[in-house]
Amino acid sequence: MSTTSGDRTAQFPLIERRYGHPVSFWLKRLGELDDTRYAAQMAYLQEEHGFTRAHANTVVMYARGSSSTKRFADPEAYFAAITPTQATTARAIFAAIQKRFKDLDLVIAWNHPMLRRGTKYVFGLAAASEHILLMPWGEGALEVAPERLEGLTVKKKTVQVPSDWKVDATLVTAMVAERLRQIDAGG
Repeated sequence: MSTTSGDRTAQFPLIERRYGHPVSFWLKRLGELDDTRYAAQMAYLQEEHGFTRAHANTVVMYARGSSSTKRFADPEAYFAAITPTQATTARAIFAAIQKRFKDLDLVIAWNHPMLRRGTKYVFGLAAASEHILLMPWGEGALEVAPERLEGLTVKKKTVQVPSDWKVDATLVTAMVAERLRQIDAGG
């Protein structure tokens, strides 16, 4: 059962059915572990009891006091939590894209601002301490304008830009256009 509320306890009935014990049983077991590191608790549930990563994370994070997966209610809350320079740049990136593609909605997904068309994600970003990561969705999005990526740090699926980046609207709209082409083709 998927939920958009972010409430970790919404997953408890499924976890209890799948693993045969109430969540309180698993919380007690985590409390009895000698090692209270996140990785050790995750490994215990996954390797010793067959938990999926998502279910193990739900129980471990709840045991650590996190009752919700959501950190930001909306994109503005995200922008308020990053530096003013990054917020200005992030808003400008999304504005450049939405100026050309008016049917995209700006939402929070995976605790980051993302653009989507319907239920399909198109483009997102993440503010780090010293830069912003552009996260285009879809295969080939980083190959559409290689000349515009010169001087930027390009990883497998992200592009690192300075926090005060002068937005290259041609680059970001080309990435989005490629993803939308894929969606329109059934991808």
